[in-house]
Amino acid sequence: MLKRERNSVSDLKVHLVCVTKYRKNVLTAEGLKLIKDSFETVAKKMNFKILEFNGETDHIHVAIEYPPKLSVSQIVNHLKGVSSRLYGAAGYKKPHKTSLWSPSYFVASVGGAPLQTLKQYIQGGKSPF
Repeated sequence: MLKRERNSVSDLKVHLVCVTKYRKNVLTAEGLKLIKDSFETVAKKMNFKILEFNGETDHIHVAIEYPPKLSVSQIVNHLKGVSSRLYGAAGYKKPHKTSLWSPSYFVASVGGAPLQTLKQYIQGGKSPF
């Protein structure tokens, strides 16, 4: 579906994968829920959408739809920064005293694959839920 804004019409979607620092197995079902909620809060404030979210003990997968005025790096920096702060503030164990996430990430455009295929892949992860 096309996203219509004042000066643009777009269809920008990406698959984002973030891993925990040192790929440590620290994410729990409750922690993933907190991360998902923090991602949705950031998305609302920045005007993009979380289409799908799932995770395992050491990484997360997210499908994101965003407007052309935002860059992927802006989105990722906000998502990782806010979620890491909230995760630590809630008392969850981080793999490093100041960081939840590895500084790197994987992102790929999903324009060529049907979105339903991506959603099924993300939903099929080995979530601790």
